[in-house]
Amino acid sequence: MSKAETSDTHFLNSFSVVLGMLIFIAIILFGFARWIGRVQIEEQMSQPIHMSAVQKNTAPLARVAIAGKDNSALAVTASTSAAPAADVPKTGKEAFEKVCTSCHTMGLNGAPKIGDHAAWGPRIAQGKAVLYQHALGGLRLMPPRGGTNWPDATIRAAVDYMVSLNK
Repeated sequence: MSKAETSDTHFLNSFSVVLGMLIFIAIILFGFARWIGRVQIEEQMSQPIHMSAVQKNTAPLARVAIAGKDNSALAVTASTSAAPAADVPKTGKEAFEKVCTSCHTMGLNGAPKIGDHAAWGPRIAQGKAVLYQHALGGLRLMPPRGGTNWPDATIRAAVDYMVSLNK
């Protein structure tokens, strides 16, 4: 065997070992990424705001009454979630402390953190009308009105308070 053949064989063996190690590392990283993704999904599914959004998005669009069948389950029931007037905050700060802090202090579900001027700057630049619209109608994982049934004025006051904290 010549020296060139020995050198080629040694190169191929070394190359095969390095390639095998890189493939093994890639498989390990792929498995780790899948595990992290599964953990994040489980954590997100445990968030009550996320779950309420999922339930709202997967709720049936309509109910159908069938002639000759018992349709009592379709009867409109009185809303039991209506908050008494005493539960409605009087100021934007109270509203923020009751509901908004749960996501906006820790940045849950993609909510911009209070004090993160880089995240709030572009939002504030859009104007308060857009912020009000997003707060009242919901945006991404934030439910409409932050999951409450408070009047528009209370929601707007909470938005104004959050904007004042981020200027």
